[in-house]
Amino acid sequence: MMAFITHCWRKARLDLAAGLLGALLAIGLSSGPVWAETAVDVTQLRLERGQDGVVLTAGLRFDLPPVVEEALLKGVAVFFVAEADIYRERWYWTDKKVASAQRHMRLAFQPLTRRWRVAVSSGMITSSGLGVALNQSFDTLDEALAAVRRISGWRIAELADIEAGTRHRLDFRFRLDTSQLPRPLQIGALGQSDWTLGASASQRLELESLK
Repeated sequence: MMAFITHCWRKARLDLAAGLLGALLAIGLSSGPVWAETAVDVTQLRLERGQDGVVLTAGLRFDLPPVVEEALLKGVAVFFVAEADIYRERWYWTDKKVASAQRHMRLAFQPLTRRWRVAVSSGMITSSGLGVALNQSFDTLDEALAAVRRISGWRIAELADIEAGTRHRLDFRFRLDTSQLPRPLQIGALGQSDWTLGASASQRLELESLK
């Protein structure tokens, strides 16, 4: 009799564990798909000597995650930030930052006209649009993204910032800036890999190598 009761108790415990495991699996499956982090490839990074200083050209390759594209179609503007820092290398101390620049890009969809707009500024773009250096409209999202993916003629430093005969390093970064999203979306995007989009690259340079 005792053996029979023990056997039934063990079977009940196994059935309970299986039920709990099934419930946990169901919760996990109902939470929806998990999007992988979106990678950005830096396909081109070039510095040139311009009339006004050191000019950067960069090419990027990436696709928008579906959740970001959905937000755009609902009228939410999305912001991208490119950052470029130039350091003078020093063997006896930490490298010294000699120049720094930012490029803010605002991508938005206008439901009334069914057109896409890209605004470019050296600082954060406000709702008033003050400080915007370039404003372009496009018929399709692909055309608008092509403008975001291609950076050209961007002056990031003065020639005087680059000391001849010394080694310098360019650090370039590009990212989707969730800090400029509406507050509710900022909270929802925290820890979500589908809102994580960015890349970085480094390149050594000398004043004599700038064409």
